[in-house]
Amino acid sequence: MRTNHSRRTAVTATASALALALVGCSSGGDEDAADPEGSGGVTTVTFAASTFGDPGRGPLLLELVDEFNSSQDEIRVSAAAVPYPTFGQTVLTQMGSGLGPDLIRFDMPEFASASEAGLITPLDDYIDLEEYDLLQQPDQFMVHDGVRHGVIFEASNYGMFYNADLIPEPPTTFEEFVQTAEELTEGDTFGLAFRQTQEEEAGVWQDIFNYVYGFGGAWSDGEELTINRAENVEGLEAYQSLYDAEVIPRGADAATFRRMFAEGKVGMELNNGGYVSATQGQAPDLNFSVAPIPFPVRAQGTILAPIVINEASPAKEAAATFIEWVLQPENQVKLQEILGASSVATVTERSPETLEETPFLTVFDELTDTSLPHVVLGFESRTPDIRKIVVENVLASLQGEVSMQEALDRAQEEAVSLVG
Repeated sequence: MRTNHSRRTAVTATASALALALVGCSSGGDEDAADPEGSGGVTTVTFAASTFGDPGRGPLLLELVDEFNSSQDEIRVSAAAVPYPTFGQTVLTQMGSGLGPDLIRFDMPEFASASEAGLITPLDDYIDLEEYDLLQQPDQFMVHDGVRHGVIFEASNYGMFYNADLIPEPPTTFEEFVQTAEELTEGDTFGLAFRQTQEEEAGVWQDIFNYVYGFGGAWSDGEELTINRAENVEGLEAYQSLYDAEVIPRGADAATFRRMFAEGKVGMELNNGGYVSATQGQAPDLNFSVAPIPFPVRAQGTILAPIVINEASPAKEAAATFIEWVLQPENQVKLQEILGASSVATVTERSPETLEETPFLTVFDELTDTSLPHVVLGFESRTPDIRKIVVENVLASLQGEVSMQEALDRAQEEAVSLVG
């Protein structure tokens, strides 16, 4: 294990809102770095993440990067904020050409694709991770084919957000969930909201994931696809029953119904921990809380975001130094405070002050061991293609074209043909 004190420096982080199509890896190596700003042989490491552009958390993440830079003498991390919709494909294209940022905060499908293509540096070659108290359950997804390619930067579990003025006691069963949604729906107020249009394919996938796993289902057994298994059908029939009951604002996109939630026009929504800070920022006076999703099985989705080192980077040692710094206990606490309701790579303890202000944060923390990333296990790199097939067929069932059983039978057949 290398020590950090030999590489300490003081430089200032900058956020480059740059198009990654024009960004290559850091041109300086670990010992003989290029010095584009005349700062005396400092190795510049580019760290790309869509969250740097988040209006709430982005500035705080930049402050954390700036704090790292102030602790170093030979390394400088330059943060690149890249829009979420184009992030994954842009970075993968760059990495495939031997370019791209040195450090990347990936989402799981792109992480799997990059791992499978050999585009990510094995971290065990640079960091002794046995030194850290890593989260047990979600950390398993950082290993691809027996090789560790990443560590968790953020794990944002899904829970049930509810308006506490409209719902003093949250539902604890699916039957109560349906009853509450029906009782609240009147006029321009709806009991529930979720995505149900092809234009929001990725969001629909995240929403239906909770119904599939929450009813004991799974998209695969790790080796074979199981899209049309009985539990999946049951879960998605439950999803359709809420659509058919007209307890949601049909046709409304996520931006619209989240605004409605902030205005007290939607009673419940299933969302991840990142939504806490967004809701607090949009509606600081809204009296809302969070409870576990009240489905038969305690299993739900999580936005799992690894931090990785580009295999093409000439500054791997410097990039690893930043990851090591982030993994230090005091910095993990700082990162978790920035991320709010999300978990980080290691086991941390929230302060009494934080819990007094937002007591439901413990709900998200307790869900970490039962949360799963939005990928098809065993078919991680093919998830975007499988997702498209599943969502198209599920939405066909919502529109009354076929039954949910028929929709998932067709999705199974199409997906099996796709993956061979």
